Parts: sequence; structure tokens; C-alpha cells
Amino acid sequence: MEINPAVTFKHNRSVMYAKRPKVLIIGAGLGGLTLGMLLEKASIPFEIYERASEVKPLGSAMYFNGTTANLFKQCGFYDQFVSISKFVSTINVCDENRDIQYKIDFQGHDELFGANGYIISRPKLYDLLYRQVPKERIHLGKKVLSMDQGGNGVLVRFSDGSEAEGGILVGADGAYSAVRQGLYAKMKKEKTLSTYDSLPLPFSTICLVGQTRPLTAEEFPDIALEESQFCKIVGDSRPYAWSTFTTQQGTVCWICVQYLTAETSKENDAFRNSEWGPEAAQTMATKVRDFPVVSGGDKKLTLGDLIDWTPKEFMSKVMQEEKVFQTWYGCRTVLIGDAGGVGASNAMHDALVLANLINGLPFHPITSEIEAAFKAYQEERFHWAKAAYEASKVFRSMAGQTTTAKVVRFCVKNMPQWIFQQGQKRTTGYRPQCAFLPLVEDTGRVVPFPQPSLSVQGPKDVKSDSEGNDEGVITAAPAVL
Repeated sequence: MEINPAVTFKHNRSVMYAKRPKVLIIGAGLGGLTLGMLLEKASIPFEIYERASEVKPLGSAMYFNGTTANLFKQCGFYDQFVSISKFVSTINVCDENRDIQYKIDFQGHDELFGANGYIISRPKLYDLLYRQVPKERIHLGKKVLSMDQGGNGVLVRFSDGSEAEGGILVGADGAYSAVRQGLYAKMKKEKTLSTYDSLPLPFSTICLVGQTRPLTAEEFPDIALEESQFCKIVGDSRPYAWSTFTTQQGTVCWICVQYLTAETSKENDAFRNSEWGPEAAQTMATKVRDFPVVSGGDKKLTLGDLIDWTPKEFMSKVMQEEKVFQTWYGCRTVLIGDAGGVGASNAMHDALVLANLINGLPFHPITSEIEAAFKAYQEERFHWAKAAYEASKVFRSMAGQTTTAKVVRFCVKNMPQWIFQQGQKRTTGYRPQCAFLPLVEDTGRVVPFPQPSLSVQGPKDVKSDSEGNDEGVITAAPAVL
């Protein structure tokens, strides 16, 4: 396949066999798997390419509620999701003496938003989604070297010498997305990339995450409680905050976040990556071993106990992304999830909305039609991604002993419940569904926010003009031949 920017070709859909564009998904994370799952249900051809040579059970716990329940129900695995998750209704915010300072209450979500909130370990959710995608569609050990795109398709080259051709390229490959870097490099050369997106990705936090082996109630008493115990401790005099979550499998997921200063940010910048190796994780683990955790009963456990109970392959040091990019697409390439600057549940929402719009493309779509779909995708999703980012900033600002941190903690602690519920309505009111699957009844008392992509219909035959050209002649556009 070669790039020939001078090529001119006719696009005559009236004589073409009805064909959907093939989607190349780079990254087999939660967003990439969700998109693959939905494209499979829409009978849209796709392939998923993952840089890692094997799937690792990394990560801590994740929280899901009514914002994803409808999608899980449409795809037929909501009950299975609930069976491997643990109901949670409260976040206990504690001090280093293990005393509860205040609670963040999520009671009543089922009535308000049609579903309760659940804690699930990331490996369990990943495995659930992985099993929804045909195994032959997932290709491991595929590191992207380069990508080309034009009026007639996309071409991706991998480090193992293989290539992939398609009609649409989706970057779902994380905060340091090779797809985004390739897209932005081309746009920067063409002087079409915004100054904001040209700046380096900032980071002021690093995280150590892990999951213990299954524990007994003697080892960790709160394991025996029916409801997941979500406890967050903010360091009294150190720039750290750490959380623990009990799971349905009897494990404890944990995460420790270090809030960096200008100086410590420079120290860690030398190792900038989306994920460090096991040595870096062990180094950070040594520094946080004495941090107290809430375990229930008379136990006085620390993070060191959890670290000792955590298999080394289940622990990792990672970055938290801190930027929502303004440029989400260009030509036939589009970004979702961390590649665009948002996290897990938002990555799944990205995949859902994008799947709706890809399904709505006509057969043999031309570049302008694809870009119009991408534009609609960003217009629907950008507000919600930005809102999630701003909410995460509030949690980050709670840690530490600065005046701002103390004021934020005071406000959250003394916030009237009705004000908190209003905030919940703004975030949990977004409960999107897949347009090409049977809709599920949303039983929440709070009516879901409008979802433009829900009205997008599947492809229809395009009427040709008198010369048989539906969109006329495409000229002087870069094309992949």
C-alpha cells in the first residue's frame, strides 16, 4: 500500500457492493475492548492490536453505577457483572488514626438512577469484557511504528514487520498513545494542531496500585462484610492519599497516590511512562509501608501488610493522566479513552457513542462523512469528559496540608446532602445506550440526559446522481492505495 497525494478517483456507491468500513483499534484496554464488542454486535469488521505480548492482571478496584448499567444490560452481561462485583454505598474518609472524619453517601442510587454502585477489581472487569470479543480479533505484541491515512483508507505498520489496512483508525492505546502522537505530529507539521495540545502531558501524581491474594476474615475482618468497604485516608502531614476496597472475591484492592511538588515531579519525570517496571513499584512500596489502613475489628494493619499479601505481578506503579485533549480526530483517525485524556467509565462511554456513529455511516463512507461522524462524537462526549476531569481535580485537591486542601476537605465534610445529590444528578444523569441494540428500560427517577447519538440510524443505500456519483469526484486529496 502506498500514499499518493496526487491521486484522483471516483467514488461511485451505486455500483459498489454494500460494505462497512473496517475499523482498526489500537489498544486492548477497557475502551478498545468495549468498542470491539459493540462493533461485533453491529457486524462491522474490526481488528484490535495490542502492544503488550500478554494480558497482565494489573490494576486496583473500579467503581461503576447507573452510568454504565444500561450498556451492560444491552450487551447481556449485567447480572454477571453484579455477581463478580460488590455493592458499595459509602466512602469512608479517615485520618491516619483510622478514625472516620466523614462519609460520602451514595444511598438511593437504585431509585434515582436505575442501578446501584458496585466495586469490581479491574482484572475481573477486563476478563469479562475480553470474553465478549472473538479471540481471533485480538492481536498481541503489535507495537505501532507508523501510520498513514488518506481519502481511501488507513495503513498501520508494526514493529514485527506486519501491516494492517482499514477504513478507520481508533487510538485506544492510553495516555502515551502512539496513535495520538502520530496524528498530532502530522497536524503539527501542517500547523493545524492547537497550542494547548502541543504542550507536554502534565503530571503531578503517581500511583502505586495492587490487589492482594484472597484473605480471611481473621487477616482482614472487613472482608466478611456484605457491602464493599471503601476507605480513603488523606495523609496528615505527607503528600499522599490512599484507598482500600474489599471485593467479592475476598481480596483487597488498594491504591496509594503521591501528590508531587515541582521538585519531586522533576525527579519522577526522568522515568516518565504510562507504567514503570516492577523495580520502580518495589521502590515506591518501600516508602509507603508504614501507612495505616482501616481493616475492621481490632486490626492495626498498614499498606505494608497489603503489599506483602499482593503477588508481585499484581502490583504496578502508574501515572494518573491530567489533561483532556482538545483534538480528538483528524481525517480517518479518532481517539477514545486515555488517548483522549479520560479514564475507564468515560472510555466505555466514548466507545459506545463512537460505535453508534460508526454504525450510522453509509456504506463505503468518504473521508468527509467519517470526519463528520467524529465531530459529532466529540461534540457529544467532550462536555462529559471535561466534567469528569474537573471532578477528579477536586479529589486531588483534598490531599495535603495546604490551605486549599483544608478548605476543600472542610467543604466536602460539611456539604448538605441535598447539595451532594444535586451534584450526583449532574454526573449520574448521563446514562447512554447503544442505538443499534434493543433499548432497556431506564427505571431511574432522574430522567437521563439527552443522548444525540441514540437517534443515529444504520446505513442506507445512497442515491447516485445522473452520472452515478453519490458524492461527485474526490480530487487532490491524500489517498491510501
